[in-house]
Amino acid sequence: MFLAGIGSMATEICASRLLAPYYGSSTVVWANIIGLILASLSLGYWLGGRLVDRRPSSGLLAGVVLAAATWVAGIPFAAGPFLDLSVKGIDTLSTGAVVGSFAASLALFAPPVVLPGMVTPFAVRLAAPGVDDAGRVAGRVFALSTAGSLIGTFVPALLTIPLLGTQRTLLAAAAVIAASCLPLLAGRRLLAAAALTAALAALLLIPPGAVKDRPGLLHEEESRYQFIQVVRSGESRRLYLNEGYAVHSEWRPGTPLTGGEWDMFLAAPPLLGREPRRAATLGNAAGTTARSFGLYYPGASIDGVELDPAVTAVGRRWFSLGDNPRLTVHTADARPFLRQTEARYDLIMIDAYRQPYVPFYLATREFFRLCRERLAPGGIVALNVSTVPGDDRLAAAVAGTLRCEFPQVLTWQALRFNQFVVGLTAPLPRTEIAARLATAPPDLLPLTRLFARDLREARPATTPWTDDRAPVEWITDRMIAAYAVEGVVTPERLLPTAPD
Repeated sequence: MFLAGIGSMATEICASRLLAPYYGSSTVVWANIIGLILASLSLGYWLGGRLVDRRPSSGLLAGVVLAAATWVAGIPFAAGPFLDLSVKGIDTLSTGAVVGSFAASLALFAPPVVLPGMVTPFAVRLAAPGVDDAGRVAGRVFALSTAGSLIGTFVPALLTIPLLGTQRTLLAAAAVIAASCLPLLAGRRLLAAAALTAALAALLLIPPGAVKDRPGLLHEEESRYQFIQVVRSGESRRLYLNEGYAVHSEWRPGTPLTGGEWDMFLAAPPLLGREPRRAATLGNAAGTTARSFGLYYPGASIDGVELDPAVTAVGRRWFSLGDNPRLTVHTADARPFLRQTEARYDLIMIDAYRQPYVPFYLATREFFRLCRERLAPGGIVALNVSTVPGDDRLAAAVAGTLRCEFPQVLTWQALRFNQFVVGLTAPLPRTEIAARLATAPPDLLPLTRLFARDLREARPATTPWTDDRAPVEWITDRMIAAYAVEGVVTPERLLPTAPD
């Protein structure tokens, strides 16, 4: 029971790690994982109880345990191809992460949890010599199972996954599960089970599956938070995270402009009516926005906030993150950083929306109220929000919630997959907005003219998002397939990537 508890929870922790690159790590995905694990355990308890009453055999229990171990050992080898197919199938069916993560969890992880669940009624029936001892035996069985589950939760999360990786963690869990049946067997069956346990342990020597080769791959690593790749595309370099479809930073030689969504933020400072003195970028990534900001607004100091220090290191090596001498990078989560800082900013730029979902706590009234408190008089908050053609519900919800805290909110559908949302602490008439945007640096005038021409004003949301209720996953679900299927999201350009 102790070892089965370790194996079951280790499988659950690894399930989240395997699903995250494909479906994210939102509350919906976690709910699917936890819900299916609990349902699988319940089914296992029921099946095990019926089976042990008919055939109370320690040999049969050993067979159940070995079957579970074998399935767990196969997960890391089947997960990649299976999840690739599931993502493409989900795109065809026009569903999303809710259905996708549920189906993937069910197929990959339910069977190896049903089988260990069957161990519990077997253990109680076989260990209890009579009715008088049933309570004591049941208590011991569940205590050992829970103790094993605690180890299976913390050891993979804190030790084996960071040090050995997800594949070897699952293989080690399989070997532990298989080893637990050895005291139940004797003779040839013991030798066969020992051989299978040794074979599962030997799989630990197999190196992790190679990542699909990408033309122009310059760098790849798995950090504490995500999988990181740097890829050369023509003369540019691009940063990919996790699923590898969305570009999170881009570097081009000879110009800080990329023509992509990062350039949108350069259109915001003219709305201040003065030169920005201090700015913050929440979601600094490899520093694309900060690099261009340093050229066009050299008088501004920037606090770049990035959760993953490995991404910052990649930015320094491959994306000229150090080109802006007035940039200070902070390794922190965006909202806690903003809550703790005493700085007041002229401009807060938010690009921390990690595909496929917006972190809900960066899209609520409480967060936007905090942003306003950290702005200097007349300050601005600017956000990059994902959309897909024909569906801007996420951007509309974010803009409507922002409008509940800011007196004026402007939106601009700059690209098919990116909407620029700007909150002003001091409202401006349309004529003044156009006049201020016309004062942008010459290289940026084509950008600000587009902004002035196509901007819209957002209205307050009828039901704004809050820390208590922010249904990000439900609204974003229809957008996921566009980001998940290779080749759907193609680079778009706002401007030429070098000055005329």
